[in-house]
This record gives sequence, C-alpha cells and structure tokens, in this order.
Amino acid sequence: MLQTVDVAELRPGMYVHKLLGPWMQHPFWRTSFLLDADRVAELQDSGVEQVVVDLSRSELDTDEVATRSAGETGQAEADRVSTPVAEAETERRRIIVADPAVSLASELSRARRICDEGRDAVEAMFREVRLGRGVDAGHVMPLLDEITGSIDRHPTALVSVARLKDADSYTYLHSVAVSALMAMLAKQLQLPDDQVREAAFGGLLHDMGKAMLPVEVLNKPGKLTEEEFAIVRQHPVHGERLLRDGGITQEAILHIARHHHEKVNGAGYPQRLSGAELPLLTRMSAICDVYDAITSNRPYKAGWDPAESLRRMASWQGHFDETLMKSFVRSIGIYPVGALVRLSSERLAVVVEQNPGTLLAPRVRVFYSAKLRKHVLMTDLDLATAGDHERIVGVESPEKWGFRELEKLWLP
Repeated sequence: MLQTVDVAELRPGMYVHKLLGPWMQHPFWRTSFLLDADRVAELQDSGVEQVVVDLSRSELDTDEVATRSAGETGQAEADRVSTPVAEAETERRRIIVADPAVSLASELSRARRICDEGRDAVEAMFREVRLGRGVDAGHVMPLLDEITGSIDRHPTALVSVARLKDADSYTYLHSVAVSALMAMLAKQLQLPDDQVREAAFGGLLHDMGKAMLPVEVLNKPGKLTEEEFAIVRQHPVHGERLLRDGGITQEAILHIARHHHEKVNGAGYPQRLSGAELPLLTRMSAICDVYDAITSNRPYKAGWDPAESLRRMASWQGHFDETLMKSFVRSIGIYPVGALVRLSSERLAVVVEQNPGTLLAPRVRVFYSAKLRKHVLMTDLDLATAGDHERIVGVESPEKWGFRELEKLWLP
C-alpha cells in the first residue's frame, strides 16, 4: 500500500518507500527506511516536499493505517531504492570517534610521514620479490604498528591522506591505504584488537602478487588488452603463493590475498566464490580495495570524488556485502574528508572532519560561491551546529569546477 505524503504530514512509525525528487537536491541518498522523530525532523528541514510511504511496512496503529489506505490516491508503485549509503545514517549505529587528546591537524601531519615510510617499505618488499628473494613480512611490522596506532588516535586521518597518491606511487601506497581502511572498518565492527591487527596486516599484504606482474602491464597508462588483463587477474594467485612461501600461516590473510577480487554474487575472480564462501575479512577487503582504487589517481584514470565513489559502490548490486558496506560508510562518512559539497547557501565547501553524532553534518571549509563563481573568504563551519542556516544539498565534482589540488584546503 503506497501513498504519496507531504513531508509536513510525516510521523514516526511511517515507512518511507521513496524520496521524491532528484537526489542531488537534498542531503539524503534515495532509499527506504522507517521514520523516527529525528528522521522526521531532518526530512522536514531538508527541502524534500513529498515522499512515498509504504503503509504495509509502517508501524502505525490499525485505525491510522486504515484511514490512510482509504485515502490512497492510487500512486503507481515505484521501484524500491535501498542503498547501504543511506541506511548507514538511518540506522544510527555506533560511529568510531577520535581520541580527544589528539588534534586532527597533528594526526594528518603524522599520517603524511606514515605514508612516506609505508610507500618505501612496500616498494622494498616488491623489489625483493622481483629479485627472487621472496616476501619478508617481518620487515613491515613497525609499519603495521604505525597504521593501527593512527587509526586508534584519529580514524579518518590516515585513510584521507593515503587516498592522495600519484599514479607512480599508486601500487605501493594502495597497500598502505587498504591496510588503514581495513583497520578502520574492523574497529567500526568492534572486532577484537587481534582481529583489527589481522585485518590491517591482510590489507597491507593483499596485493603482493602484483610484484610478479610485468611492470609494463602493471603501469600501463592505457586500457589493457584481453591478454594483459588475463595476466593481471593472476595476481591474487601469485600473492597467496608468495605469502605462503614467505612463512605467512594466518589463513585469513592468505584468503584475503587470493580472494579480495571476489564478489558476493559469485561474479568475481579467481574462483567465483560467493556469499558464505567468503569469510568476514575477505568481504571487508573487497570493499576497502575497491574504494581506494576508484578514489585514487592510477596510471590509466583519475580518481573519483570520495562521496561520489561511495554512491556508485552502493549501487553495484551483488558486488559487496551490504551490511559491511553500511558499516564502511559509517566509518568513513557519507561525505568523506576531502569531498567537495554544495551548501544550501549556494557556496562550495570541502569536508575537513567528520562529526561523530551525525553522518549528514560534517565539519566543512567554505571557500567558493557557486552563484557568483568566485572564491570567497575561507571559513570553517560545523554543520552539526548550523541548524537551519546551512546544510549540504549535494556532492560536486572538482573537475567540473576546475579545482585542482583540493587537498591543499584541508591538509595542514
């Protein structure tokens, strides 16, 4: 029983089937969810004028359901759109928070050093493999301590910095970034400390098989041929073998190396595993690996905006574990650090920090007037305390506006 309802008439207990209007015109990702009092208030303040309510899934009293059903206008059923990005906010589960004793600026500075050291350490491992000396995982244990320590202090600092890599350093910094993302997601899932560390270790070693690929294929700036792609698809198999030969015995880490390109619907590689055949850490690695890949500059393509990347990932049905995808969004934010957003005042801002209380209202740095098309005095704004005066109404493309090196606005 679907019915179009003005947002002014919404009440807790109603089940929103669909938000009407283009998703870029409001801060919500089009979805379906059960309303509580906070969500009603957010919708009524959002600029959304109407929604489609599913009375059969609403938790209203019998008389109210009957009354509303009788007045139903015959609205044709629309396609249900339910994405992990939106549900990450509506479920309002625990969001990991930073150590209040550590400022974001200081942790970002430390993260830059970790990335520099991490790139060198991973490159050294690749070099040893190419020289036929195998993987010495003990060489990166200090780096592993640095990565997990940074995630403990300020969860999004290292993952934000590690995303900023040029095409030449991509292969090595990708391993550092996936390690940090794995640790952050493991903490969001409240896994025990030893499993957080195992997740980070698996992320750090997940792509070692690429050391066995021809450099001209690995770093090719153009589209791969079918023959070249077949070579690349063998890197997970090479990776597991290298780690076993190097003395790695943890099955979870070996499984990540071999199966981080599998999909929950069985359409991945190398063995087309699906669902329950994929252990928790492997399903986590699939999300972390793809997110860093599509948000990074690679030899053959420029990275996507982080917020747009999450939206696209959430739309790929059957690719990821949806429950883990929601947890991933909660850990990194619907609008990750570095995302370019448009505010209700027609100003553009870059996200500089997450707010632990809400994924929809991060801290931003305003710097440009979209209406006047010129830079304005840079101002920091906490959207969680801005009330009705300012809110995010959409995500923007830095390329569209000609913004290069946007990270200079938020990196210390």
